[in-house]
Formats: sequence, C-alpha cells, structure tokens
Amino acid sequence: MPYEEIIYNVTDYVATITLNRPNRLNAWTRLMAEEVREAMLNAADDSGVRVIVLTGAGRGFCAGADMAELKSASELDGPALDGNITAEQNVSVLTGTKAEDEREGRKIAGIRPDFRKRYSYLLSVPKPIIAAINGPAAGLGMIMTLYCDLRFASEAARFSTAFSRRGLIAEHGISWLLPRIVGVSNALDLLFSARVVEAQEALRIGLVNRVFPDDRLMESVLSYAADLAASVSPRSIRIMKGQVSEAIFQTLAEASEDADAEMLLSIKSEDFREGVAHFLEKRSPAFTGK
Repeated sequence: MPYEEIIYNVTDYVATITLNRPNRLNAWTRLMAEEVREAMLNAADDSGVRVIVLTGAGRGFCAGADMAELKSASELDGPALDGNITAEQNVSVLTGTKAEDEREGRKIAGIRPDFRKRYSYLLSVPKPIIAAINGPAAGLGMIMTLYCDLRFASEAARFSTAFSRRGLIAEHGISWLLPRIVGVSNALDLLFSARVVEAQEALRIGLVNRVFPDDRLMESVLSYAADLAASVSPRSIRIMKGQVSEAIFQTLAEASEDADAEMLLSIKSEDFREGVAHFLEKRSPAFTGK
C-alpha cells in the first residue's frame, strides 16, 4: 500500500521503516501511527522479511507527538458539543490507532493481552526489530524505541521522556518498560526530570545497545541486520523473542518448563537439521524458518 508519512523498503530480507516527516523532526501523528502499525504487521506476515529496522528521515528519529495536534487536544474540554469530539477522544486519536487494542482482522491466537495494546504490539511481532536512532527521540518517539528489541544510536541521538514538562504522565506502558531496561532509579530520573540524555549516557545506563558515528549508523545497523537475516535461524529468533517476552510474567520454573518443551520442538525442526549440516559441511546456512 502507498504510505504518506513513512517509507517502507525491503532489501535482502531486511525491512526498513522510515518515519518521513523530516521537516517536523518526524513528529508523531495519528496517520504515522496507523502506517507504522500497518508496515510492522505486513513485515511480520512477509516470509521475505527476517529483520525489521525502524528509523527516521533527516536529522531526527521522532520528536514526539505533533505539537499542533496536542494543542488541539488541550483546547477541547468537557463533553462533545455540536458533533465535536472530546479532549479524551482527541488524545486517543492522536496517540493510538483505534480505540480497540487488537487490529481488526489481525487477532493473533496465543498472544497475551499485554502485547495487544497500541504500542506494545511490537513485542508480539515475531521478528527482531532494531531501532536505528539517528537523532532526537522524545516522548512517543522514545517510547517507540523502547518497544523495539535492540536500540542502536548515532552520536547525534538525544533522548527525553518529555512528559513531566508537558503536564502529562508516563504514557503507554513506559512505567512498566523503562525500569526493566535501565533500572528503577534511572527510570525515575528520566521520568521525573524529563532531562535530555545524550548518546554516551544512554549507552552507559543501558538505554541503547551501541553508539556509532553519525555517518556510520545506517551502514552499521543494516550490516548487523543483514547478518541476522543470513546467518541466524528465523525460527530460533521467533521462539527466543517469545520466550523472553513471556518470561517477564513467569516464574523461573515456568520459563524452564517452556524451554524444555521448545527444545524438543527445535530438535525436530528443519532449521535445527540445517544448523548442524551447514556447520559440519563448513558452508553458509540456508535456514527456512521452519
């Protein structure tokens, strides 16, 4: 499908989704939310995609919610009059895609409700999602990076939760997610102060995995993604991502039991046979994801 506010490209099993409002530092809109979700779920369904990269056009990743739409939301108060929507409805339109947590026609059996929310659906995408953070990532922009599996940043990357400086709160599950990434004290610091965190500090506190020079970010991210796509079993990644996501809600015993069951299934898989064969035959793997 044609997109207005993102660019979607697939090359050598890697899908790249680029937020494409560079003149607005890729500020988040209702349309952008819908298009990113559509692209992510299309990539999830596409057998020709094994890795997904999310990045921004121009000099920013995403500066957060579009301030023009936020201003419109703040000017609405109380019940709807003369067919206008309420402030609550307007904010819902801006920050989500639809009121429903599940995408119509795309309900995935076995996916827990936690991973069917407006942005947490990214955790249910059965393929690795890498955020290539090329500049400022604030508010909703920062939230989108947190829901990605890996975060690679350029030296120009800057992070801010932003919410406390707008009279808002910890949105869209960030109060659950951020402490699990950087620890409780660091999370509270970032949420309370909404201060700007530069790339090297983000690396030090575990907010990002790696930092690259500005002119090498996409080259480095795409090289990493290409290696995953070519050298690693898609089935293994799919199962492991699911294991890690589910383990957050499990005891150690439950996670171990699930691992034992998945190991038996892995040994029967095509990718396991190929994993052994290519190692013994000293050749590149040809994984099918089955």
